[in-house]
Amino acid sequence: MQRRWDIFCRVVDNFGDIGVCWRLARQLTHEHHQSVRLWIDDLASFACITPTVDPNIQYQVIHGVEIGRWQEVFIAVEPAEVVIEAFACELPEVYVAALLQKIKQPVWINLEYLSAEPWVTQYHALPSPHPRLSLTKTFFFPGFVQGTGGLLRERDLIGQREAFGMAVEHAFLQRQDLPERNSDEIRISLFCYDTAPVEKLIQILSESTVPVLLVVPKGKVAESIMAFFACESALMTHGQLTVQVIPFMEQTDYDRLLWSCDVNFVRGEDSFVRAQWGMNPFVWNIYPQTESAHWKKLDAFLELYTVDMSMEMAAAVREMWHCWNGRSEVNSAIWMNFLSFRKPLAYHNKNWVKQLLKQNDLTSSLVQFAENRL
Repeated sequence: MQRRWDIFCRVVDNFGDIGVCWRLARQLTHEHHQSVRLWIDDLASFACITPTVDPNIQYQVIHGVEIGRWQEVFIAVEPAEVVIEAFACELPEVYVAALLQKIKQPVWINLEYLSAEPWVTQYHALPSPHPRLSLTKTFFFPGFVQGTGGLLRERDLIGQREAFGMAVEHAFLQRQDLPERNSDEIRISLFCYDTAPVEKLIQILSESTVPVLLVVPKGKVAESIMAFFACESALMTHGQLTVQVIPFMEQTDYDRLLWSCDVNFVRGEDSFVRAQWGMNPFVWNIYPQTESAHWKKLDAFLELYTVDMSMEMAAAVREMWHCWNGRSEVNSAIWMNFLSFRKPLAYHNKNWVKQLLKQNDLTSSLVQFAENRL
């Protein structure tokens, strides 16, 4: 049954929040045939990953999804049947007041940040009555295990990944103006926060025994690499390393970039999940939080992710991830040790994905939850 959905998103770290909300909105529209309105406070960041978005207008329809600018003075609108407050962004007061006027209370969901911490299963789908008003919202947690909401995963995603052979990859690389792969080359995508030890990684990769192509999207990290090389070109070479700076890609193209690289450095939430579906070795740069709360999240995921690895491979992954997130200093030995497990890591990641596929995907879980309450 078609329902009307409102998704509210405040862009905090440029791309993770909107990346998740945009994938969710499109999947609700295309796979579940829902009517979706997406409210965003930063259309300029959104336009980086969806070039058809015009950041200068109040209202537009992209891929069947209504896009509204979330302005400080929010316009009065009729609330939807299902309301998603993404990542505790807090609904506009005028919208909450409108919810109170509804004869049948809409399903109000606070879509939480992704975490592998064990407590998530205890709090998933718990109701939270409003402290002052006769409204209730539900905390909905994405996750990696049964008892959570699952992960964003389009219906045909794994099939497309498995069909991504040499001919499809060749066409993708040509379309993106990326060079053809050399037989002995290591190809790496780099998407990280500017707190990551990027200069150290550049030095390590420059001294590689084989050629390395590092693909970096435009932004602060690309600018710091250009400063390191004292060069403003989109193509830079130093030792065995070639760095190619690229424009931000539309999301489905970014997925294919992850599929075509031997190792993917990813960050935050959206690219982190997509790297897992990509099944190639990856290194996660977690969003830094106050009082180092992010370390619990990082280690909770590592606990799950490495459980079926050999002790040696698990130690290599932990050491590389910990160094990349600043717990200690990364060096060539740590990187080479991680890289030596490239093939067994790819095999492990296929089994990891098989385990994740036992869950419902997040969008289907949300639709089922909403239907059960409407």
